[in-house]
Amino acid sequence: MENTNILMVCLGNICRSPLAQGILESKVKDLQIEVDSAGTAAYHIGNSPDPRSIAVGKKYNIDISRQKARQFSPSDFKAFTHIFAMDRSNYENIIAKATSDEDLKKVRLILNNQNDVPDPYYDGDEGFENCFTLLDDACHQIVNSLHNESR
Repeated sequence: MENTNILMVCLGNICRSPLAQGILESKVKDLQIEVDSAGTAAYHIGNSPDPRSIAVGKKYNIDISRQKARQFSPSDFKAFTHIFAMDRSNYENIIAKATSDEDLKKVRLILNNQNDVPDPYYDGDEGFENCFTLLDDACHQIVNSLHNESR
């Protein structure tokens, strides 16, 4: 699993992708894997994650409060071995910036069933709880697939 770098991408990089980053980081602590997150839009560059994302992470002993939002860049294709989009819209925005088949092969939807992780921004706390549950399961599957890749 040498040189595995994973990027989680949502729209604004304040709700879903920071949670996905924090969850995956908690699952790969002992492995040599770098995890980061970004948004396809520039709305929240430099901002901390949404307080509700921070709260649901904290509930499960995952601290994402020090993360800062940034925008996805074409240079991320070179920096990351795996890029996970939270939904189809962001997937399309990412692959539109790809310049090679190699870039395209790195990008996948985070949920194996090809469903979207619903954006909890306009939902109440239950939306963030649902988001956490979906991402926790997805990150568990990512770890399993990384172990299989390294065999």
